[in-house]
Amino acid sequence: MTIAEAQKTVDDWISTIGVRYFNELTNTALLMEEVGEVARLMARLYGEQSFKSTEKMTDAKEDLADEMADVLFVLICLANQTGVDLTAAMQKNLEKKTKRDALRHAANEKLNPNMDK
Repeated sequence: MTIAEAQKTVDDWISTIGVRYFNELTNTALLMEEVGEVARLMARLYGEQSFKSTEKMTDAKEDLADEMADVLFVLICLANQTGVDLTAAMQKNLEKKTKRDALRHAANEKLNPNMDK
């Protein structure tokens, strides 16, 4: 699925199942909530936080994928509501990063520990 297809799919879902978009402020709050859920799982799967005894680590990676999809869904909702073409925005953003960071990361000793000093 392309980004444009995802934007259309979400819009179709909202208009047929979701009834209507939540307002932009509500969706922004929901986005923060979903990002927090991703952060919580990342801290437990890859960080130093431990799972509670009632939580199952075996389902955590599947849960992480689902939470990331929730983030993407709400972000797409916000893009649709505000008229943002995410494909164009992503292309423009990558061009900006490429121009800005063309040499920066290659010259970063933290990223290239074997680099001659």
